[in-house]
Amino acid sequence: MAATAYALPWDRLVLELKFGGQLAHARLFAQLLAEAVRALPAFTVPALLCPVPLGPGRLAGRGFNQALEIARPLGRMLGIAVAPRLAERVQETSAQSKLHGGRRRANVAHVFAVPDRALVEGRHIGIVDDVMSSGQTLGELAAVFKRHGAARVTNMVFARTPPRHS
Repeated sequence: MAATAYALPWDRLVLELKFGGQLAHARLFAQLLAEAVRALPAFTVPALLCPVPLGPGRLAGRGFNQALEIARPLGRMLGIAVAPRLAERVQETSAQSKLHGGRRRANVAHVFAVPDRALVEGRHIGIVDDVMSSGQTLGELAAVFKRHGAARVTNMVFARTPPRHS
């Protein structure tokens, strides 16, 4: 589920958070995402929130994980524990935004691991990210959680790029 489309003015605010260090935007994104979640009548609240992990190099270069910066206030607003180490990225990848189609899929294949299966098994996991484009990253991480016994996985993103029509 997404709070909004990745379009003006939200796309610019996402870039300001991600590449400009405007961390205050993360709280706004979390608030809008929480409102969107609460507006869904059949929404089932996850047991844990897991921000999409960054690789160590990207985390060191950026200085923060934007998904974690959104997940923390979102968790407080919805009363859900945030588990930033529930999954880890085991290899660096190219930025998905610079790739297309099959290259996106290959770029994120086998890059996530779950260090402690017991924390995942039988639980509903909410994956938090800033933007969903093709869905490859979220799909790969969700599949890893399912392979480790998650009962359910829900993707929760601030913005979603509109689908492309041929």
